[in-house]
Amino acid sequence: MQLFIMRHGEAIMSAPSDAQRPLSVQGKVEAYLMGKWLHGLDVDIEQVLVSPYLRAQQTSTCLLSELDCQPNIQTLDIITPSGSATDVHDYIDGLCSTKQYQNLLMVTHMPLVSYLVADLTFDNQSPIFQTAAIAEINYDLKLMKGQLVRLISPLDLC
Repeated sequence: MQLFIMRHGEAIMSAPSDAQRPLSVQGKVEAYLMGKWLHGLDVDIEQVLVSPYLRAQQTSTCLLSELDCQPNIQTLDIITPSGSATDVHDYIDGLCSTKQYQNLLMVTHMPLVSYLVADLTFDNQSPIFQTAAIAEINYDLKLMKGQLVRLISPLDLC
């Protein structure tokens, strides 16, 4: 299975709460650009897990508008910035034990994205994600771990 772990696009700093921070114009451009990149990979995203925070929801919408698939989208409260990588890892393993996905996308936040990559991979390394960056993990469902294939950001595509 391919896991795509994405940090949301750039968000504006002022809002009534952290959860309500929307994407900036640049953040929307980043999300669309990453959607075009995923489209070029010709992957059929079947399941999307997205944080309830506005900027992650908007990132997901922008990115998915560039793809030719109709994935199941689930808002997941445990993938906020303060979420536990171990809990999310357990959730993914439980979800994938009931349905065999080929491609799963998660749209969430720093620092969780870095901790997730460490928890989900054999190397245990926590990369720093630029806004809208995506880590691709070749995930072995039997071993419940995977190999980081690449970490790509919008800047890598320009």
